[in-house]
Amino acid sequence: MNLVKSKQRVADHGEVFTPEWMVEAMLDLVKGETERIDSRFLEPACGSGNFLVAVLRRKLAAVDLKYGKSDFEKRHYTLLALMCTYGIELLADNIAECRANMLEVLADYLKIDASDDLYRAASYVLSQNLVHGDALKMRTIDDRPITFAEWGYLGKGKFQRRDFRLDLLTQASAYSAEGDLFASLGKHDIFMPTKTYQPMTVSELAALEGISEKP
Repeated sequence: MNLVKSKQRVADHGEVFTPEWMVEAMLDLVKGETERIDSRFLEPACGSGNFLVAVLRRKLAAVDLKYGKSDFEKRHYTLLALMCTYGIELLADNIAECRANMLEVLADYLKIDASDDLYRAASYVLSQNLVHGDALKMRTIDDRPITFAEWGYLGKGKFQRRDFRLDLLTQASAYSAEGDLFASLGKHDIFMPTKTYQPMTVSELAALEGISEKP
């Protein structure tokens, strides 16, 4: 694998890709979490998805082990595994490639294509979870606060979504410090979603593919 796309991109953005062996070695340091379907991973400079693809593959192995005998559960927990992976990337070609790589892994695992609602639902989820933006500034490429969807599986084919602003989540860690102005706040005060959605099915998520959600 070529670890750089061009010397100019290295100079301009410090872009260097992590080799697969190193990705796997680093993920082995948190092996238990990588094999938990609903554990959440955020890669703040995700590139074309080397880490996120590896995390998804490990999660899908866990799905297969636990739900492989039930097609219904396998499909829904596969989508949940995808829902729990997040990324931010500054370069447009990288974020597009990352989304495509993640979708390909899911499609290959379930043996589905764009004619399947779950494929389109996954495409929509990736458009929300993999953000084209600047992780340091915590802003999207069009200068809006980065917002991530927290997804949960309610069972019986229903998913719950709540949106949280990244900058508020990161600031919240300082609020609980002893003696801080916000130390008296409980978690319910700090971690407030900016929006909560009605539970949605795979078909309802699929219908959102390609729809812009700018405020």
